[in-house]
Amino acid sequence: MNPHVVARGFTALIAIWLAGGWNLEAQQRPEVTKALVDQWMQELSNWGRWGQDDELGAVNLITQAKRREALALATTGEVVSLSLPISVVAPPDDPYSTTAFTNLRVVDIPSGFLMERQQVAFHGSTVSHLDALCHAHHEGKIYNGVALEDAFTEDGCSHMGISGLAGGIVTRGVLLDIPRLKGLDALETGTHVYPEDIEAWERRTGVTVSAGDAVFLRTGRWVNDNRSGYDITVAPWLKERDAALVGSDGTQDVGQIPGTTLPFHKLVLVALGANIFDNMDLEALAETAARLNRWEFLLVAAPIPNPGGTGSPLNPLAIF
Repeated sequence: MNPHVVARGFTALIAIWLAGGWNLEAQQRPEVTKALVDQWMQELSNWGRWGQDDELGAVNLITQAKRREALALATTGEVVSLSLPISVVAPPDDPYSTTAFTNLRVVDIPSGFLMERQQVAFHGSTVSHLDALCHAHHEGKIYNGVALEDAFTEDGCSHMGISGLAGGIVTRGVLLDIPRLKGLDALETGTHVYPEDIEAWERRTGVTVSAGDAVFLRTGRWVNDNRSGYDITVAPWLKERDAALVGSDGTQDVGQIPGTTLPFHKLVLVALGANIFDNMDLEALAETAARLNRWEFLLVAAPIPNPGGTGSPLNPLAIF
């Protein structure tokens, strides 16, 4: 079958679902192919939405009004960290290794102070971090259509680097506790979280994801070391809701689509222009939210504004 015809058919189905009338659990779920992912790269694109020189992407959706609404959520004063404790390990021998690590050396200098030197490689599946928009590219371009060769050198990213978020992030955070929805402590390995799961959670909690939100998916990864996450079909759902930031306790992508690598990551970073929180620890957040019966909170996050950086380790805070 012609893949373009198939892609158009899938796009029509997605449109029906976005309009609110598609119950996927009652129908056969369509297969997502590379052709459809490539089409979504175009159809879901926020390129040019905030101008040709924009480097913030979906963070533009966090308006002053949105920040004021988020600040009003801090009523009890309880603060919960969303970061994993960092494990200090020796760096790998290979300087081009993608293994995440933090290496620490502390010395007592003669003037009576303890000083340290740190090395951090945070991309991967073990360190809590925020991806910059320049972290991913598709067909030679990063967010907003900037050519990779115009943005990247070994000295860093000249466009879409993490230093664009030097002012920090203040917005509403929304927790999607899908194991709790299903009556589980944690999801089974390989579980896909679909748009209808998220909407079922919205109905249960009364909290609806809206423009400018930071969305955090709890899979229970740190309970049973599962490898679960957002299904690729959540990408058009995020565009429809205008989420500003996307996160989970994993690395987002689950399952494989032949001919692609981490397509959910790329759709979110490159097409939507939304930064991604990877490897969050959402267990204490889930416990606090359940105790308070509150699934929305003030999110404050401040990445290290390293010029040219493709991301940053950080310690996001949920304030109730």
